[in-house]
Amino acid sequence: MFQVKLIVTGDDFGYCPRRNQGIVDCFLAGAVSNVSLLVNGSAAADAAKLARRYNIPIGLHANLSEGSPVCEVLKTNSSLLNEDGFFHGKMGFRTALSKGLLNMSEVKQELKAQVELFHELTGHLPPHMDGHQHVHVLPEVRNVFAEVLEEYGIKYTRVPIEPGLHKCDWITPSLMDFYLGVEEDSLNTVDVFTSHGISINICVPTSGCRWPDIYIGLSTMGKNMSVSTIWSAIDAAIVEFTSKAPSPPVHLTPQSKTVTIELMVHPGYPSVPPIGGCGEGPDDFSQSWERLHELQTLIKPELQSHYKTRNIQLCSFKDL
Repeated sequence: MFQVKLIVTGDDFGYCPRRNQGIVDCFLAGAVSNVSLLVNGSAAADAAKLARRYNIPIGLHANLSEGSPVCEVLKTNSSLLNEDGFFHGKMGFRTALSKGLLNMSEVKQELKAQVELFHELTGHLPPHMDGHQHVHVLPEVRNVFAEVLEEYGIKYTRVPIEPGLHKCDWITPSLMDFYLGVEEDSLNTVDVFTSHGISINICVPTSGCRWPDIYIGLSTMGKNMSVSTIWSAIDAAIVEFTSKAPSPPVHLTPQSKTVTIELMVHPGYPSVPPIGGCGEGPDDFSQSWERLHELQTLIKPELQSHYKTRNIQLCSFKDL
């Protein structure tokens, strides 16, 4: 039997007070076990205080696409900024990157500034670091991101390759195109991360950074989240993983049979303009009813019961 450890990560902690409160409510209900902080979020300092107050495991949600940089020298005349003085946006960042308009030294400068600000806000370095809107797995950026992980000794990251994504016919074609792009970028990131001493197996001791065996979160996002879609995604991913995993030698400890999963979620109470955001106000995503829908789904007793029935242990990256 495989022991299953599930990290339920609430992304965008620090985006606004209502997002913070929703994530805290989920954590206190046992529905979220880990959070990722947007240090350039309007409520980042408050989020860090809440994490300390409630002992919430917290990592860094590195942001290069929404709002303003935290590095002072990059707040003007930087390749990372559009004509309005903000980051280029989720798709704008990708367009600028594809045109060769982004200076990777500035990307690294901003990533390091965000790690430093995280340390200033929380009192410690992030145990894990991922990318807002999956920018960390994009070409060129992935190399710089890996260098920063290595330089700061950050142990864990995220590689968003979701098992069974292609079979999710409820995802709209335009969104599926974006998700498949994320998947392709992630597949191309594995070798880059590995070359920097980063290991895909979270249970094997290594001096590099690791990520969970399984990632889930694209097929279950927003309106597509339900108890049944989470159940199905987790169960199908475990079956696929365990069918491919070789049986460990008899001399190895039971820990070698552990399968780790990260479930990416975005619960919260919808943002109310003008409060929130990362420098330019809250976006449509944060104001959507889908944030509350995720919160209400995650705290449902039947989901918690499913975890117990399947002997799934919720944990954070620092528990691994």
